[in-house]
Amino acid sequence: MTQLLQDKDRIFTNLYGRHDWRLEGAKQRGHWNATKDILDQGRDWIIDEMKKSGLRGRGGAGFPTGLKWSFMPKEVGARPHYLVVNADESEPGTCKDREIMRNDPQTLIEGCLIASFAMQAHACYIYIRGEYQFELERMEAAIKQAYDAKLIGKDNVHGWDFDLYIHHGAGAYICGEETALLESLEGKKGQPRLKPPFPANAGLYGAPTTVNNVESIAVAPTILRRGADWFAGFGREGNAGTKVFSISGHVNAPCNVEEVMSIPLKTLIETHCGGVRGGWDNLKAVIPGGSSVPLLPKEICDDVLMDFDALKEHKSGLGTAAVIVMDKSTDLVKAIARISYFYKHESCGQCTPCREGTGWMWRVLDRMSRGEAEISEIDDLLDVAGQVEGHTICALGDAAAWPVQGLIRHFRGEIEDRINNYRAGKPVFVAAAE
Repeated sequence: MTQLLQDKDRIFTNLYGRHDWRLEGAKQRGHWNATKDILDQGRDWIIDEMKKSGLRGRGGAGFPTGLKWSFMPKEVGARPHYLVVNADESEPGTCKDREIMRNDPQTLIEGCLIASFAMQAHACYIYIRGEYQFELERMEAAIKQAYDAKLIGKDNVHGWDFDLYIHHGAGAYICGEETALLESLEGKKGQPRLKPPFPANAGLYGAPTTVNNVESIAVAPTILRRGADWFAGFGREGNAGTKVFSISGHVNAPCNVEEVMSIPLKTLIETHCGGVRGGWDNLKAVIPGGSSVPLLPKEICDDVLMDFDALKEHKSGLGTAAVIVMDKSTDLVKAIARISYFYKHESCGQCTPCREGTGWMWRVLDRMSRGEAEISEIDDLLDVAGQVEGHTICALGDAAAWPVQGLIRHFRGEIEDRINNYRAGKPVFVAAAE
C-alpha cells in the first residue's frame, strides 16, 4: 500500500484558497514563525540543510537546490548578489505556481528572504508570466503586507535589509529559460545566453545571480523549520520531498495536489483525480511532466513512479510534474503535432537547428496526422529530431524534439496505419468510444 501524504505534512496549506491568503492568515498557518531564528543559524547552516533535505529544483531540470545556492560567491565583492524567482510558468499543462502565488503568497515571500540571506543578496526579483494578471496583483498585495509589517524592507525585524520586486513579463515561453529571463528582466529581447558564464558568476546586470522556481523557494522555510531529515523522509533516495502535481486531461477531476515524491502514477490519478475517464483500461498515454517530455503508453503507466529517476529510466522525465492524461479517444499524432506547433511558435530563432527544425517537424507531423506522408518519412522525422536535440543554446530544442521521439518510440504503428489508411482511402483515424 502506497503511503499518501498526510495533512500534517503539507507545506502548501492553502493551495485551494479555502483559507485567508493574507499575512495574518499565513501566520496562523505557521508561516513567518521563528524566521529570525533560521537566519541566526547563518548562511552555511541554511545551505547545508537545503543540501541534506535532498530538494531538487521544481521548475523542470531537477538540479539540487542547496548545491545551486552554494555556487554563489562566498563574499560580496564590487557586484551585488541577486536572487531571481522564475514565475514565468508557461509550460503547457503546468499550473502549480499560479496557485501558490494566488493562495499561499507568503510562503514564497518568506522563502525569498531566507534564500536571499543564504546567498548574501539584498534584492530579489520575481519574474511573473505576462498572462498572470491576477497572480501579479495578489503578489503585489502580499508583498505590501510584508513591507508594512516590517518583515522585509530596510531595517526589518529580521536584521537583513531586503527588497522584493515584481516584474511582469510579456508572455513569451522562452523567458522561462533562466538566462532568457535575465535578458528580459534587463529590458532586452528574451533570448538565452551562451553559458559559461553561468548566472552564479555573471547573471542579472552582470552580477552573481541565482534563478530558482517558485515552488523551490516557497518550500525552503518549512524545510528549515521542520528539518532536512523530515523532508528527506519522503520519496526515494535522490528524489526526496513533497511535490505539487498538476493533473489535467482525460481524468474525472483535474486538480493540483501536493503529494509525496515517488508516488505511483496510477495511485496519483485514481486517488486524487477520480481515475481516468472511462476507467483505467481506457487509458492510452500520459505525458508525465509537461508538454516537453516524451509521452508514456499505458503499459508503462501501470507501474511507473512519479519521480526524476524512475521516469528517466523510461526515457521520459518528471519536468514540472504536469501530468497530461490521454484516453483512447485521443488522436495522438494530431496531439503531438499541436505540441510541435507550440514549440515552433515559441522558438526565439537564435539557433539554426531550433529555428528551422521546429517548423520542419511540425509541418511533417501535420501531414502525418492526415496520413499525407510516406512511411520512410517517419525515420526522417526521427533523424531530424535527433539533430535538433542537444544542439541548441537552451533546452527548447530538446523540448521540441522529445515529444516527437516519444510518439515514434511508442506509437510508430499508429502513424504507419494512418499513412496506409490514407492510401487505401479509409478513414485515417477513428476515435475509440469514450
